Order: sequence, then structure tokens, then C-alpha cells
Amino acid sequence: MNLARALLATAEREPGRTALRFGDTTVTFGELAARSARTAGLLSGLAPAGARVALVLGNEPAFVAGYLGALGAGAIAVPCNPTAPFIELRRELDTVGAAVVVTSPASEAIAVEAAGDRKVVVLTDDGPDAAPIEFVERAPADAAALLFTSGTAGPPRPAVLTHGSLLANLEQVQRHPGLALTPDDVGLGVLPCFHIFGLNVALALPLFAGGSVTLIEHFHPADTLRVVRDHDVTTIAAVPAIYDAWLALDERDAPSDAFKSVRVAVSGAAALPAGTVHAMRERFGVSVYEGYGLTEASPVVSTSAVDTRLRPGSIGPALPGVELRLVDADGADALVGDPGEIWVHGPNVFMGYWEDEDATRRVLTPDGWLRTGDIAVADDAGWLSLVDRAKDLVIVSGFNVYPAEVEDALIEHADVAEAAVIGEPHPRTGEAVVAFVVPEAGHTIDRRDLLRFAQARLARYKLPTRVEVVDELPRTFAGKLVRRALGSRARDDATTNPR
Repeated sequence: MNLARALLATAEREPGRTALRFGDTTVTFGELAARSARTAGLLSGLAPAGARVALVLGNEPAFVAGYLGALGAGAIAVPCNPTAPFIELRRELDTVGAAVVVTSPASEAIAVEAAGDRKVVVLTDDGPDAAPIEFVERAPADAAALLFTSGTAGPPRPAVLTHGSLLANLEQVQRHPGLALTPDDVGLGVLPCFHIFGLNVALALPLFAGGSVTLIEHFHPADTLRVVRDHDVTTIAAVPAIYDAWLALDERDAPSDAFKSVRVAVSGAAALPAGTVHAMRERFGVSVYEGYGLTEASPVVSTSAVDTRLRPGSIGPALPGVELRLVDADGADALVGDPGEIWVHGPNVFMGYWEDEDATRRVLTPDGWLRTGDIAVADDAGWLSLVDRAKDLVIVSGFNVYPAEVEDALIEHADVAEAAVIGEPHPRTGEAVVAFVVPEAGHTIDRRDLLRFAQARLARYKLPTRVEVVDELPRTFAGKLVRRALGSRARDDATTNPR
């Protein structure tokens, strides 16, 4: 097998069918297969099977040919953020021991700077002028890609995803009646391809189904929505911030029929507010379903796209072929309605972290269960609702405080647009709750008033001992909150403003 061959299977049956759209450019499956085979031929002479090939590319046809070409050559693809600082890129290349860096003219400068002595291959949209090769055979357990996780604690680690795990998740999604795509579907490739949500859901899934992907290199709300209308996009995988950006547009840029071609819209990577769900339905007639996944699961684990009902706050039941457990603090299965850590088992689970056995042992049990670190509760029907991250738990005087609960209470205040909560050391209670809040546009937050507001909604031990008003919260490209950055800010404030 080879994952690249599975993603390009349509090229053998219908080579003239559209695979990619990028601006005014259209790439057929036959053309994409030819470019990928030439890229594989070029890389096979530069990197032996199993070598790491870094992809410093944006959402463009060259990325797709580079990714499929690396897989086809038997190499391990390492998608990297082309807008990352030089130091971060260099660190990632060193971490995985990349042999070759593949880039495009748009990202060549930063790629060359980060590559150092490594060979740099610059791909144009037409692909390289090299002899094509047949894609090499790979076993399901062979590594296909290394994806740097955006965890909330510690430096990102490269997760080892195999040809088998990535393909298994595509097959699991295709067996789900609410998510399965067809050759007639047109996906929106707006999520960054260096992130697993963008790579294996927004990009790979439509290709696997024989459909097409419209690649968006830079997200601009009005321009991207115009693409949705002009290209008759049928499926959207996005993060909550993207839906909120579309909702913020006026009627001229976002008329009520803007999403008339869309039949499937999903959200992931961050909690989807109920207000966003209802606003998308009421204004545009679009049902946005929340899903749950993580890099280590390739990534999709569950979805609420089970029927036409909207259940904001729920991430639904598991996909076909994915086993789930909710495990309590004692290691037993949590009772219905009680919180427990989500454990995942199935062929979509990753092999571990690259050359990091200790970190791998912390998340993978001997019998292959993935400890996600996420806390959820389940109802009688097996539908899950996330409570919070286990590693973000704040313990105040022996009581557990889930940041999401405090954040939800703060966001109810009319002056608060966003909120994030962390714990900081406290000499008396062990830890104390600290809140960072972003005001609504044109509003001013009175800290004392906000604390009084929260006091009416939270137990005393859950109340923030300090509220910091900030312009924005630190987030990853996928929209996930980076709590470690808030922790650093809290320590800096404590140093410069001792209390």
C-alpha cells in the first residue's frame, strides 16, 4: 500500500476530473498524479526511503505534489508552517533530522534560511522537471508523516502518523453517514495543510472520495466566502474563528444565500460556541456540527453530525471503527454523567512521538489505548460533551476546578468577548485561578464588577483571584488556546507587579 496511491486512485479511473482549484488554476487528477510522480522521482534521488522531507509550503498545488511525492518516494513528510519564525523552523528541521526541504518560490527565502546545509527543492505549480517513478510499496505501520502537535504544555512534539493510521481515519469518516463525501463534492481547503485538520480532513478526504479541493492560501473572510459561492463549495471544515469571521461580515459581503451550495459544515480544534451554531443556522441556513479529534488520532474521533438535530456543546459519538472509553481518576470507566478522560483505540491511533519513548509511554497504554488528556462526560446515548483538558486542571485547596466552567461564566458578562483561565501557584491553596479576558468591541471591563458577576455563578473556590484584561488571547493557527503562553504572562506580571 501507499497512502499517496489511495489519494490519487481517481487518476486511473477519471484522469480528467478536477482535483484542485487554486485561484484561476485548475489541476486534474491526471495532472496531479503526474506532478507527484515526478516529485517522487526527484526526491528518491535525494532522500532514501524513511528519510524526512520537510514541506515548507503554503496551501498551494505545490504542497499537494510535494506531500504526495514524498509519500510516493517512501520518505516521511514533515509539513511545516511557512510563516513560522526562522528559529522555530530550524528547530523543527533539527528535531526530525530532515534530509531535504521542499518549498515554493513564495516561501523559498525562509526555507533556505532555515535549511542550513540541507538540500532545498523549489517546486513550481507545474512540478519538477524530473523522471517520474512508480510509487513504492509501504506497509501500514510505516511512517508517512510527522506532525508537530500544538499541545498546551511543553514544546510541540512530532507525532508519528503512518500510512495505515491516516488511511484508516479517511475510511472511518467515509463510513459515517453524516460526514461521507462523494466525487461530486467540492471541499474548501482553508485550514493550513501543516496542521492535521487541514492535511487529512480538508485536503486528503475530498481527494480520497474522488472530489476536489479549492485551496485558500490566506484567509480573508469576504474573499473566501466569495470563493465558496463562485466554486459551489459543498463541504467546509473550519475552526470556530472562521465561522465567527463570516458572521461578522455585512449583508453585502455575506448575503443570506452565501452558503447555498454547502451541504456539510463541520468545526473542530476549539470549542464551538452555541451562539455561533445558532447564528449560522438563522442567518445562512447552514448547520455547523462540532467534532472532536487530535493529531495523535489522525485526527477525527467523534462528531455530532449524526442527524439533522443541532446539539451545541456536544461532540457526538465515536466514528465507526473508533473505540472510546471515559476513564476516571481511579482508572475505572466513568459512570454516565460523570467526567472522565477520553481514551481512544483503533487503527487511526498514531505510533508515538518521534524518538521520544518517555512521552509515548505517557500517552499510549501497553494495549494501544491513547490517553488524550481531554475530559468529557457521556449521556445515555453515548454522546460526549467536553469538560476540559486534564492537564489544565486547577486544584484549589484540594478541589478540582475546570477552566472551561469558569470561562463560560465569565463570557456570560455583556462586556466580555473571550476568556481564558489558568492556575498559578499560591502559598495557601496550592493553586489559584487567574482569568484573562478580552473586552467586547467598544466595551470596558470593570474587574470588580466582573468578579461580582462571577460570584453569583461559581462556587467560591472557583472564583478568579485575579483578572487580567488583554487585547487578545494567544492561539495556534488551528484556533486552539495556548495556555502555556498565558502562564508565562502571569509569571511576568507577578515579577513586575508583585502583590
